[in-house]
Amino acid sequence: MLIVLGGLPGTGKTTIAREIVALAPAAYLRIDTIEQALRSASALAGKMVGDVGPAGYIAAYALARSNLAWGQTVVADGVNPLPVTREAWRTVAADAAVPIVEVEIVCSDAAEHRRRIERRSIDVPGLVRPTWACVREHDYQPWTTPRLVIDTATVDAREAAQAILSHLRG
Repeated sequence: MLIVLGGLPGTGKTTIAREIVALAPAAYLRIDTIEQALRSASALAGKMVGDVGPAGYIAAYALARSNLAWGQTVVADGVNPLPVTREAWRTVAADAAVPIVEVEIVCSDAAEHRRRIERRSIDVPGLVRPTWACVREHDYQPWTTPRLVIDTATVDAREAAQAILSHLRG
């Protein structure tokens, strides 16, 4: 199975992904980690510093395919801001002939969302914390396809993970 978490930075995707993996072991692919590894390795010669373009997502799709081929459940954690990134995950699942659940993580309380961004600790060496202004200006296009929506202003990470896993069983 492929579980794809999307949503703006600071909504709780990573915290929820970690809870899912703790409850139901799976391969965990975090776009932030992949993108920062590419930046740190200077793997993208000719690109502006910090600009990895789609490379992180492309690497994650390949890693997901590999893990799914071995029968692993995969949890993918990334902003997934555009219809093209979301469609690519659906293609990965179709290619692997596995079910997919797409989950949009939101935080409906703007003050809480801002607090999370401003107080966020960064656990990926070298990754720069986004500012609230950057999050507000992020190119994040509305979802137009079916998905499970989790509002982290109303549930904690463990409850969210349990809701996602219950959705999978149901």
